Amino acid sequence: MGKKPFLLLGTAVLIALITSLLIYGYLKKSRANHVAVQTESVAVAAVDLLWGTKLTKEMIKQVNVPIESLPGGFFSDPAAIIGIVLIYPVKANEPIFESRLAPKHVKTGGVAAVVNPKKRAMAVKVDKVIGVSGFIYPGNRVDVLITLATGKASAPVTKTILENILVLAVGSDTKEKRGIEERSSSVDVITLEVTPQEAEKLALATTQGKLQLVLRNFSDTEAVLTQGTSISNLLSSYSSQEPAKEKKGPAQKEGDVTKGAPPPPPETVKIEVEKPKPFIVEMIKGNKISEVKFEGGE
Repeated sequence: MGKKPFLLLGTAVLIALITSLLIYGYLKKSRANHVAVQTESVAVAAVDLLWGTKLTKEMIKQVNVPIESLPGGFFSDPAAIIGIVLIYPVKANEPIFESRLAPKHVKTGGVAAVVNPKKRAMAVKVDKVIGVSGFIYPGNRVDVLITLATGKASAPVTKTILENILVLAVGSDTKEKRGIEERSSSVDVITLEVTPQEAEKLALATTQGKLQLVLRNFSDTEAVLTQGTSISNLLSSYSSQEPAKEKKGPAQKEGDVTKGAPPPPPETVKIEVEKPKPFIVEMIKGNKISEVKFEGGE
């Protein structure tokens, strides 16, 4: 009876020793088969950077990133991109890729660096109403409407002339702003990115009529074809009838009765001839009736 506890204790120690050896062997084998993950030093943004920003040493830092997760176009040496201008915004800790940088010969930031090579930057003078109460910011997209007088009668017409136009700058500010906490800012000029053909339309519109900018949703890029709006279309809104169309007809002669006006009192002559003569003529004028007697031959 005295040897049984020692036998159980020895068995437990032996089982623990065997288990430890098995675990050690498994870990050693796993370590031998383990392949080290290769990393690469990559230049990333130290803070959020906006488009048009000229990169400095303080804006860039280096981090180690697994090579397998890196696309092409990254930079390992921050010195290679110092002084180059961003043409797209970059978030903090995001790698700075070559596709987000302006050509190396561009050394000045601002609108000239971010405008598309095939497009132009054109400024439009605005007031608080045209600028949508100051809630248009760089990076937004707008439609451009014009109201002008047309035809001999100088009837005003409003028409959309440009759609989905990128806003490059508001005043002298090229910083993109988002968030419902933003406050409106009063500006005098908004700079738009347009093609050469769109620039011609916009230049003519600014001299011939009054412009209005319409703010679009960020995800709304669909082009909408419109016919424009005239006064007759405007007044027919929420009406079951179609707007009246003008009909051209022959010129009205002097003395003609205007269509729709009440007719003048009728003047009718009724002749009754009785045989043999003499005969009586009954004359009706308005609501008065009179008779005139004529002797034969008169």
